Amino acid sequence: MARVLVVEDDRDIAESLELFLRHDGHHTKRAHDGRRALELEHATQPDLVLLDLGLPELDGLEVLKAIRARSDLPVIVVTARREEVDELIGLGLGADDYVTKPFAPRTLLARVKAVLRRGAHAAPVTEATTIGPLVVDRYRVEARVDDEPIALTPTEFALLAALADAPGKAMRREELIERAMPDSDALERTVDGHLKNLRRKLGDHGVEHLLETVRGSGYRLRAPRP
Repeated sequence: MARVLVVEDDRDIAESLELFLRHDGHHTKRAHDGRRALELEHATQPDLVLLDLGLPELDGLEVLKAIRARSDLPVIVVTARREEVDELIGLGLGADDYVTKPFAPRTLLARVKAVLRRGAHAAPVTEATTIGPLVVDRYRVEARVDDEPIALTPTEFALLAALADAPGKAMRREELIERAMPDSDALERTVDGHLKNLRRKLGDHGVEHLLETVRGSGYRLRAPRP
């Protein structure tokens, strides 16, 4: 059960989305324009935002920029055009998943559960991996450099944790999708966008060199020294 902010200017669609989400056990709030969306996001602190891009007052792109400027809150973008997904990836704004209209309610609910699950606290067998100053802590769902947390979205952390499961191993994009985003229909370029953001954030902490691009093979996290 989570608090979901539904941001959709079509009132019929918004009402339907709320009905589906509530039937699935979630609490919802609704906004029909971008300015109201930011007001509610700040006031109610939801667990996830379901964000349509075509909004009045302030479009969805600006809403996502504003959210990302102050928070790593999980966001699922709803769009009518794949081209908009490409634009978001290129801008490096870091939405956690994308749903293209028209979509089936079951598909949307599966995405919501998947994104929430990526950020859920769970204790796997290997709780933490340490590579130099970088610690990937799966129990806390947190990455740290010299004990300073890195602000990552759930999807960025899931990808980092997947790479940390096998340091030194090059993982192809499709393998990363399977490991970190199994309930998503993300395209390979979506993974590139997330990892671009991840590398930038690692760079803010001086460890961008730990995430390596392997030409023709994908990505890997540098193996720790013995």
